[in-house]
Amino acid sequence: MKTLLACLFALVTFVWGWDVINTVAPAGVNPLWIARQEGLYLSGLLSIAMMSLVMLLATRPVWLEAPLGGMDRIYRTHKWAGILAVAFAAMHWLIEWSGDILKSMLGRENRFPKEKFVGLLEVLRDLGKDMGEWAIYAVLAMLVITLWKKFPYRSWRILHRAMPVFYLMLAFHTAMLSPTAYWAQPAGVLLALLLGVGVYGAVRSLLNSIGKSREATGEIIAVEHPAADVTTVRCRLDQGWHGHRPGQFAFVTLNDKEGAHPFTIASADQGDKTISFQIKALGDYTKSLAQSLQAGQKVRVEGPYGRFDIARCNPRAQQIWIAGGIGVTPFLAWLESLQSAPQKDLTADLHYCTRDQANDAFVPRLEALCAALPGIRLQIHGARQGATLTAESLAVSKNAEIWFCGPAGLAGALRRGIQALGWNPRFHQEAFEMR
Repeated sequence: MKTLLACLFALVTFVWGWDVINTVAPAGVNPLWIARQEGLYLSGLLSIAMMSLVMLLATRPVWLEAPLGGMDRIYRTHKWAGILAVAFAAMHWLIEWSGDILKSMLGRENRFPKEKFVGLLEVLRDLGKDMGEWAIYAVLAMLVITLWKKFPYRSWRILHRAMPVFYLMLAFHTAMLSPTAYWAQPAGVLLALLLGVGVYGAVRSLLNSIGKSREATGEIIAVEHPAADVTTVRCRLDQGWHGHRPGQFAFVTLNDKEGAHPFTIASADQGDKTISFQIKALGDYTKSLAQSLQAGQKVRVEGPYGRFDIARCNPRAQQIWIAGGIGVTPFLAWLESLQSAPQKDLTADLHYCTRDQANDAFVPRLEALCAALPGIRLQIHGARQGATLTAESLAVSKNAEIWFCGPAGLAGALRRGIQALGWNPRFHQEAFEMR
């Protein structure tokens, strides 16, 4: 994520710098006006570049899963690119507003001469300026709502549907107000490419075509409640489902009004287009599923996505698998896939962290699956029983690989503990946050 954002920042800054070096300012222009003008250009370019990346990543490009590390990280990049885009847009607006201060300080003399336009082009430029200002206010408000986690997800999702419209307004603003000289320079080529990519993503979003090629329909064939706060949903899908790898997730639509939610597929692919999900009651929507779901109900599943894949485990490395709570779901799929085709050379320590080992519905299932796999050493850590997983208890070797799925707090504590001990294993963790 950081590499992609840094590279885009560097590329935009480079082409902006190329323009600065190769452009001669008119004689007599005060350096402060020059600084303001170039600041406007740079902040505007950076904002539209990041926003264009946001629009591209919103299309859920599967071809970027490998270089970025999975769809979960694509969404994390999408989120931070959006935050940076709004920050640069706010900077752009503040620099524009600073013109009034410079006028009061320096007067109206020695400013950059404005480009002259007539007729329809002048009208479009004025419209573009107004649309850009309105869009900036809108995306600032959207950022506040997105970061405010208590804002209801359903309402946020509806409001978020307007983002492609705001982007198109900003794209129009950018195209109309960019300097004419830009279009004959590298900055113009890059800007045209960015706008093309962003408009492509925005249009696909508005047409509701994202993920349609990976969508399958089907029906729920069983609903179970292994625990008071867990609902097991088993689905049979149609020919649109082409299978999945153990550990992947999918976007599941159980209610059209609620929309799609990401859930890890908790079963291995048996070739019969039947998959299951273990859904924990964590919010208003998931809490209502226990009462609202029933066999025979229609379902839409888009995917699969993700790189939390057992096939990516390095057999030559010490394998440490850590599951926390409902984070056990990808490991259930892993273990289930090994039942029919066990890897003789695969050994791993599987740590399952739970609040209460005695009453956890997943413990018997894990024990049964691991019983047939002598290479998988299962360790249960029940908090109520006083068994808490710590970094010291992992016994990490120099050649170790950790696969983690669970609460972010537990992951952070283990990472800090591992670093304090001077260990440096590869740590695979899905950034399962789509907002």
